[in-house]
Amino acid sequence: MKRLNTIGVLAAAWLGLALWGSTAVAQEAERTSENTPMLEKMLQQRPEADANKDGILTMEEARVAREQAQKQRQRSGEGRRGQAGGAGKPAPTKADVAYGEHERNVIDFWQAESSSPAPLFVWIHGGGFRGGDKSSIPAELLRLCLETGISCAAINYRLTDAAPHPAQMLDSARAIQFLRTKAAEWNLDPKRFAAGGGSAGSGISQWLGFHEDLAEPESDDPVKRQSTRLSCVFPINMQSTYDPRDIAKIVPGKAYEHPALVPFFGRPEGWNWDTGEIDAALDAMLKDASPINHLSKDDPPAYALAYAGAETPGNIHHPNFARHLKEAMDKLGIECVLRMDKDFESMAAAHADMVEFLKKQFGM
Repeated sequence: MKRLNTIGVLAAAWLGLALWGSTAVAQEAERTSENTPMLEKMLQQRPEADANKDGILTMEEARVAREQAQKQRQRSGEGRRGQAGGAGKPAPTKADVAYGEHERNVIDFWQAESSSPAPLFVWIHGGGFRGGDKSSIPAELLRLCLETGISCAAINYRLTDAAPHPAQMLDSARAIQFLRTKAAEWNLDPKRFAAGGGSAGSGISQWLGFHEDLAEPESDDPVKRQSTRLSCVFPINMQSTYDPRDIAKIVPGKAYEHPALVPFFGRPEGWNWDTGEIDAALDAMLKDASPINHLSKDDPPAYALAYAGAETPGNIHHPNFARHLKEAMDKLGIECVLRMDKDFESMAAAHADMVEFLKKQFGM
């Protein structure tokens, strides 16, 4: 499978922006990743371009990110297509390893130097379940994990153009199981696995962490015989539920109308959550897709990172999702650390704090 360097993808996207002409200039104030596919793609490829961390990329933020990328290319030449590992990232030890039959069932793996089996952190990308890629694993987080002796993996999964829920969750579960089958070969400790990610990746990692074990001990498939359980989860810029009925109660405004939820639940274009009939099958799907509904006392700890800039009415990344999760976990006596991005001087500092939490949970 071809892997696109994210800076190259952005360069092509920005070239397209430049060609929009004077008519588009007059409309720039209204264009965001919420209504402009090109900006949505840029946000998926480079979430750090979202300067105020509100989950929405504006034209102005795109311009600033473009200038920064141009300077970076001038300094290091990392804008060339095909450079292994992307900007600031080491090349994977194993790239595009298939864990399933679909073309998006692939994993990148980075092996940490360790004389004993190493713990593993699995990055699950965001993108509203309809976009995104494993290349979005943060370079600083990856570097810190490897330096600490924690191996890393980043996975792709089927998007909603291929299948609705639960395909995304089940693909990710199989990726965890597949990685456990590689424990001996890749020097991994199968009892110390963690997962995390942003937005949709936050929901998938929670779902895996809180859901009952999906292992099938009697299966003829050696992958299915492996456990899906995790040591801890890291939901970032998160949602703790995808049920529009609950989102309406948790988040002010109309975040429950976010367009990504319609294909995620296999609803037809134009579906209205206020007027559409929710039958028994859809009700069951809404409840199953929401990670918080699977919480029980034996579930692993969580480290939730929310963005202060998303604390606006109607924002699908509103910090209330994280507060809702922490309240539920506190009631069950499960450790849940809630941090805001404004608690740190930089994202690098936030990633360092996350790695310290990982080390604690892994007994390092």
